[in-house]
Amino acid sequence: MAKTAEWVVVPQAKATVEMKKELERMVNAIVEEEDYTVEATDHAMEILWALKDLKLKAVMKPQELLGLDHFCSSTVPPPPEFRCPISGELMKDPVILASGQTYDEPFIQKWLKDGHQTCPTTDHVLPHTLLTPNHLAKKIITKWSEENTCEMSSAVMEGDEEYVEDANLQQFTTVLERLSSSSLSDQKGAIKETREDLVATILNLSVHDSNRKLVGETTLAIHFLIESLKSERIVTRSNAAAALLVLSTLDSNKHVIGKSGAIKPLIDLVEEGHPLAMKDAAAAILSLCAVVENRGWAVTLGAVTVVTKKVMNHILIDEMLDILALLCSHQKAVEELGELGAVSCLLDILRENMSELNKEKCVAILYTMCFSDRTKLREILAVESACETLSNVARTGTSRAKRKANGILERLNRFAFTSYTA
Repeated sequence: MAKTAEWVVVPQAKATVEMKKELERMVNAIVEEEDYTVEATDHAMEILWALKDLKLKAVMKPQELLGLDHFCSSTVPPPPEFRCPISGELMKDPVILASGQTYDEPFIQKWLKDGHQTCPTTDHVLPHTLLTPNHLAKKIITKWSEENTCEMSSAVMEGDEEYVEDANLQQFTTVLERLSSSSLSDQKGAIKETREDLVATILNLSVHDSNRKLVGETTLAIHFLIESLKSERIVTRSNAAAALLVLSTLDSNKHVIGKSGAIKPLIDLVEEGHPLAMKDAAAAILSLCAVVENRGWAVTLGAVTVVTKKVMNHILIDEMLDILALLCSHQKAVEELGELGAVSCLLDILRENMSELNKEKCVAILYTMCFSDRTKLREILAVESACETLSNVARTGTSRAKRKANGILERLNRFAFTSYTA
């Protein structure tokens, strides 16, 4: 996008001609070359955006162009779809209304709080007023703003944060009442129609510290999130995992969520391996396993096998090593790690071009394993004699990695001496 800013400072006609020529060249390269690069497609899209921006700028009224000056130093006006239909400003927190239209959250919340039950754009009556974060739109708008030297609008109306919180809380309460209704048809209707929206609402609510305790104490909400981890829709499963992760940052909620049965479906999500949900599920497991009781359940429910296989396949290795470092304090976890061939895997990672932090985690896991199960010393000793893996970490690793590596080496020396003299 850097080139876009350069093109638009020259006369518009000349810039348009130059960009069209460049676009033709890039498109031909994409069409004719079988091994065209991603950069080529990105560049072609940038040119298209620039042409669109020039066309929009040509038809905009002078006062509309002047209205951009307060938030954008670039000569490129924001694409219309990046602006909130209500405020006309670049959206900071885009959310999707039930009608499918996207708005900036503070402004649509104000619209709803004022009693409107229709979509501002289509004027259609809304089936519900729950809002779903439009993460993709936010990512694209943020990227565009950074590349075009535009500041995200900070003109948030006084009390808007309260609007967001109050409106979501009201909707949360309303749907929970339907879910807990004595009428079976009400319950089924609420679950079928609003599961995805309610999960998103709980996630939005939980972002506020003051709401986490309230939601955590709402048994129905926790069970609803856990059931949503098994939804057919990956977006619902992902948001449910994210909501449980956010809620679990409160220590009291860690116990509640663990006892409610969240750990097994979270492990299943990690095993499933969908990139949209796996990271949040893994982070939620890690957060919950700060509680010793949850750690035991995670081991019993198969977390060690699932996580170790991810490590062996180098999938989300940072997060997976964090989980193993916690779980290996459990004796059953150490036994499983040994059966799965984790010792060899961890030593292999130490010899790879891996981050120093991950190497530190590997050494810490090996340290715990060999102190919990002396039989692992023989396996480690065989590899160390051939490759000097731990000796290298003891010389070049982080301070913690060096301590752990030296601790293992001392134990290996005693083990070797005992075996030799026996």
